[in-house]
Amino acid sequence: MDLGPHAGFILAAYGAAVIVLGLVVLWVLLDHRAQRRALAALEAQGISRRSGSGADVP
Repeated sequence: MDLGPHAGFILAAYGAAVIVLGLVVLWVLLDHRAQRRALAALEAQGISRRSGSGADVP
């Protein structure tokens, strides 16, 4: 595979894209864990989700 005279730029661009996508995935996973912890803390305080009960759903 010959990338020509711009091989360094092409590989750097792909590398940067992979790093950015990896960081976004990591950020989403960490935020998901934080949101689950926050929800568990609220439910432990007795605050429940309105959509969780199913009583007011038509």
